[in-house]
Amino acid sequence: MSENLFAGLKVIDCASWIAGPAAATILSDFGADVIKIEPPGVGDPWRGRGPNPKAPTDYYWQLTSRNKRSLAIDLKHDEGRAALHKLVSGADVFVTNFPLPVRDRLGLSPAHLLPLNPRLIYASFTAYGEEGEEAAKTGFDSTAYWARTGLMDMVRAYDDLEPARSMPGMGDHPSATGLYAAIVTALYRREKTGQGGVVKSSLLQNGLWANGCAVQTRLFGDNVPHRPTRLEVPNALANHYRTSDNRWFIMALYNEQRQLAGFLDAIGRPELAQDPRFATDAARKQNARALVDVLDGVFSTRPLAEWRTILDGVGVTFGIVGKVNEVLDDPQMVHSGAFVSFADGEGMTVSAPFHIDGSEKVAPRRAPSIGQHSDAVLAEAGYSKEAIGKLRALGVLA
Repeated sequence: MSENLFAGLKVIDCASWIAGPAAATILSDFGADVIKIEPPGVGDPWRGRGPNPKAPTDYYWQLTSRNKRSLAIDLKHDEGRAALHKLVSGADVFVTNFPLPVRDRLGLSPAHLLPLNPRLIYASFTAYGEEGEEAAKTGFDSTAYWARTGLMDMVRAYDDLEPARSMPGMGDHPSATGLYAAIVTALYRREKTGQGGVVKSSLLQNGLWANGCAVQTRLFGDNVPHRPTRLEVPNALANHYRTSDNRWFIMALYNEQRQLAGFLDAIGRPELAQDPRFATDAARKQNARALVDVLDGVFSTRPLAEWRTILDGVGVTFGIVGKVNEVLDDPQMVHSGAFVSFADGEGMTVSAPFHIDGSEKVAPRRAPSIGQHSDAVLAEAGYSKEAIGKLRALGVLA
């Protein structure tokens, strides 16, 4: 294909923070024209939230807002809402995660926007869904996706252990991919019917999907125990181990009948196959703690690099416990297409997590400053220079 898949698709990102805007970012990666709506002055509250406030680059903002054009306009003013409505009338997708009462107050609900454009895909993202007592409640991925859905609780071994904190955006980015999927599904329906409509997703439902194995167990009435510690696992061959250079890896040797003998030979302990404690599947499960102790001693004798070569040589499935500072030193991450250089050649960013043969992603452009494209966006919508100047004089436009 000579042009990007979503070339000509017009998207309005009237959302904040991460999950809603990141869905629009994925659309932009494949060529959509995304207009980022921000309030004048401070802009989207996600600006400036990176780990280093003194850094010359706003790292998080560059990830979530690449490729977009910024229109800084005050939606509390009638003139600001009128400008947004004019943009909506010619748009394909409208993304918002504003709280439901705010949408009603600002004239951004489906009831306000869909009559302006029957082909519009209205992508609605919330913390807890749009029905029930908590529909209007605000939330972040740490509170709604990670904590509320059981994920935060389930990754600890005992109730009296502190729950683990989530990383920034850890639930937002997967949730954004879910919202993107809903948008594209609705675009496909529009191709068949000519009609737009509303798609919905939430942090809560995406978190339940991520924790689906445990949740499904409970839906069938069974209790879900905490994950056992590494010393209490039921299968010592699906466990994590520390190497002599203080690195960890996790092994997942599930095809024991075919792989066990070769594995034991490779680690230099073939006699364990004849040890009555480990000779059968049932015995290995019954004596899992003893096998963990044996393997702890084995894996502590060599550095990670050597064990990677040994385990790869016998086809054992495993993964190193990676460190984020090492990502650019990991050739496989680079070869997977996970990183892409900015179009200006300065630095890289994390690409959307899928690829489509024959449809290249755009070279990512830098995220915009607040209101960087306000005049151009409004001029494209039919505003004259005089009308744009009037909006600016009124304080509606930045």
